[in-house]
Amino acid sequence: MSAPFPLTIIGTTDFIDLPEFNLEDVACKIDTGADTSTIHCSGIKLIEKEGKTYLRFKVLDHKHPAWQNEVFEYQKFSEKTIRSSFGEAEKRYVIQTRVLLFGRSYPIYFTLSDRKKMRYPILLGKRFLKQHFLVDVNQKDLSYNLKSKA
Repeated sequence: MSAPFPLTIIGTTDFIDLPEFNLEDVACKIDTGADTSTIHCSGIKLIEKEGKTYLRFKVLDHKHPAWQNEVFEYQKFSEKTIRSSFGEAEKRYVIQTRVLLFGRSYPIYFTLSDRKKMRYPILLGKRFLKQHFLVDVNQKDLSYNLKSKA
C-alpha cells in the first residue's frame, strides 16, 4: 500500500505536540519494533456517568515537566492485548487523538500505559509510522528542529 503523499523522513527521536491535551514538545521515541503507539498516562480507570462508561486518565504524571494535572475522559475507547518484547501480555486501553509533526496534524491511536520508568513518555509505533514516515536512524529531532527554526 503506498502513501497518498511522499513519506517524510523522521529520526529515532523527536518532540511532538498533542493539541487535544494542550501539550507541546513532548519527547518521543520512534520505535519500529513496536506495533502500536503508546503514551504515558496516570490514574487510568473506568468510571460510570449517567449510565455510560468513560475512560478517565491524566496524560503524563506529576514528575514530568509538561504535566498539567488535567483529567481527560473519553467515551470512545477500546481495549487491546499488547505483548511486550519479553512475551508478556498486558491489556491496555486505546484512544484516538491527534499529533502534530512537521507542521502537519495526524490522527493516531495510542495505548495508555504507565511509562514513568521509561526515558520517553511516548512511543510512535509501526502502525502510525508506516503510513507517513521513513525512519533514518542517523537522524533525530527533525520535526522539532524544523519547528524551532520557524
